[in-house]
Amino acid sequence: MTARPAAKSVPAGTGPYRSFREYVDALDHYGLLLRISDMDQDRYEATGFAYRLIGEKGFQSAPAFLIERIRSGGRWHDIPVLGNVYPGWAAEALAFGVPRVTLDQRAMFRAAREHLGRLLGSDGRWPRLPPVHIRGAAPVQAIVKRDADADLFDYPWLRTNPGDAGAYITAGTVFIEDPELGRNVATYRCQVKDSRRIGVNCEVGQHGWSFIQSARKRGATSVPAAVVLGADPITFAIGTSKLTGLGEDELEIAGGLMGQPVELVRGVSQPVSVPAHAELVIEGEIPTGEGEEEGPYGEVYGYMGLKKPWNFFMRVTAITHRPQPWLTNAFAGITKLTLGMPQAVANFAHYRKIIPNLFDLYRPVETIGVVLVSIDKRMPGDGMVAGQQIAAGDLFSKTIIVVDKDIDLHDKDQIFHALGTRWQPNPGSLLIPQTRGFPLDPSAPTRWVTSKMVIDATRQLPTEGGPDKWPAVSRVLLEEQSPETMALVDERWPSYWKNRGHGSA
Repeated sequence: MTARPAAKSVPAGTGPYRSFREYVDALDHYGLLLRISDMDQDRYEATGFAYRLIGEKGFQSAPAFLIERIRSGGRWHDIPVLGNVYPGWAAEALAFGVPRVTLDQRAMFRAAREHLGRLLGSDGRWPRLPPVHIRGAAPVQAIVKRDADADLFDYPWLRTNPGDAGAYITAGTVFIEDPELGRNVATYRCQVKDSRRIGVNCEVGQHGWSFIQSARKRGATSVPAAVVLGADPITFAIGTSKLTGLGEDELEIAGGLMGQPVELVRGVSQPVSVPAHAELVIEGEIPTGEGEEEGPYGEVYGYMGLKKPWNFFMRVTAITHRPQPWLTNAFAGITKLTLGMPQAVANFAHYRKIIPNLFDLYRPVETIGVVLVSIDKRMPGDGMVAGQQIAAGDLFSKTIIVVDKDIDLHDKDQIFHALGTRWQPNPGSLLIPQTRGFPLDPSAPTRWVTSKMVIDATRQLPTEGGPDKWPAVSRVLLEEQSPETMALVDERWPSYWKNRGHGSA
């Protein structure tokens, strides 16, 4: 009989949470977690479910899900696997400690952004608290397996797509320490190669790649490393972000956002410190001069990535974990992968400095490459200037849509309405033929290179080719000339629905 992971009773308060498990308990408390007794991933059941879940509920309303028992690699595992663990902006508000959390996703986006915005300094730096090492037993080292006993096949790593080269560790945070550069905490996909070997996909120029190259230049033949599963949500989020420079410690920012230091414990087989309250840790060594074939793998864009002829790998020396670890699968290209608010806040603060009339900025989770911008337009050319600033500085952007400040960037109907009624393709479009882009974009014929489009869907002034006079917006007229109307409708709203479903005309 499968042991059911207990649902703890948590208070109505919010995070930050010291452990991933506390965060999942909070999701359960707020009705943001779905428990499923079993799934057969050898038939890609969890993948199919993830597609159906997001398709029906959308990114903002789909809950996290916990599969209590799962079949993978021909074996049934009694180790829970979680998916979509950062669902919507309400989950972000929970994780970062917004005092009052509701399921109003737009309100939670703004509340979480304001909450984190108060923490970000005027110099663009986050608060920092150095991590600390704990004494005594650490939850993540309750069970220790070394050398031949450290068998990766004992755990349900999932092959998410039939086209994947095999099972992958998709939500692992890779910890590397360097005597000169310090610590690197980052998320890289890790293909399970055999029972004691995994790939480590550090792209050229990423910090993990730089750490390994630094060690190689010093003459080191391998780099000690650890792959952490189930770190607390904020540590995981900072590890997936681009908030630090080479040599900056991501754990200091995580501690600053948590309001308490990240607690660490030294590895049992490698000189690498890892979060003491994580779910599972894989320790090992990454050869600095050896590589092997890796991939293909279904990436975040929802397309299969290419096979890589050469990639780093890690030889496993130990596995430690809680008595019944909870593992996470990212379901890349299907579900939301991480907490995105720290990056969103940092980007917004940065662009506010160079675009003084910037009103709002939003990157929809479901439309990778699209950035929505609203401005308080004052002068001719403001829309194009704002769009070009975003295009020049944002690696992930490909289509930048600029609208007036009265347009709600979270309302796609309003965005499309602005495109249909305020935008003239000529002269309100700018094509940038070639610039730096995101390397995983499946439409780009050359990695790191893309074209971009700026769409100025603000009301065009006469000097920009717009009409001499724009007609009034009907809803604005209603709100200005009959201010009591919307309040009346709000007051009577429940009564309008009394006869629904009773056959009334």
